[in-house]
Amino acid sequence: MVKLSLPHYHGEDGREECLKEQLDRPGDFQAVADIFKLLDDTSRVRIFWLLCHCEECVINISALMEMTSPAVSHHLRQLKAGGLIVGRREGKEVYYRAADTELGRLLHQVIENIMEISCPQREKTGCGQGKEVGKYREEQVETARAVHEYLLQHMDKRITIEELAQRYLMNPTTMKAVFKEVYGESLASHMKEHRMEKAARLLSGTNDSIARIAEAVGYGSQSRFSAAFKESYQMLPLEYRRTHAGSDAGKESHDGF
Repeated sequence: MVKLSLPHYHGEDGREECLKEQLDRPGDFQAVADIFKLLDDTSRVRIFWLLCHCEECVINISALMEMTSPAVSHHLRQLKAGGLIVGRREGKEVYYRAADTELGRLLHQVIENIMEISCPQREKTGCGQGKEVGKYREEQVETARAVHEYLLQHMDKRITIEELAQRYLMNPTTMKAVFKEVYGESLASHMKEHRMEKAARLLSGTNDSIARIAEAVGYGSQSRFSAAFKESYQMLPLEYRRTHAGSDAGKESHDGF
């Protein structure tokens, strides 16, 4: 490669060749320009943002956006052609949501970050966004706490991050990040600790079978439950019961947390 020589020397450090090589790939920059062109309409950005938080049909999107269905359909076609949203058909109805891709997640985060920058005084001016707690807004922190409470009340069920995202209207990636900020560990790890703690109480305080206890803490497989319990307590469930039998008697029934 011939060394690049610029007309004016300003103490270049050798990065110019690499930068020039990237600049000589206009197709890559065109792809970026196409994405920004796709989001040059306020309504389209709003629809994309909405579908990052929920899955909806045209009629409901129209109601939320206060737009006509044909206008919404026009924007949906463009977003779908650009790969930013996907649709699924259920009977005669088509439901749309943001595509679960790296690009989609990145654009969603960029949009939310820009909206934060555009309203830095939201607490003082009453913009309705809530004050910040750490690096996240108060309503995001409250959502993480609501998710935590909901999971504690449904520990016998395996609830996916996608289901939680739809219920609480928060992007899955954002939800996991906020939850970790609030509770100091990942959502999966934190809930596993709660599941194992409940299992330990049931083992020592009830006569429920291992299979029933496994189901009570969200494990459909007794063997998987036993492996998870041993990982947490360094002993199998039956060993733990023999060692701790009666220590928590009367503290909790099968259905309680």
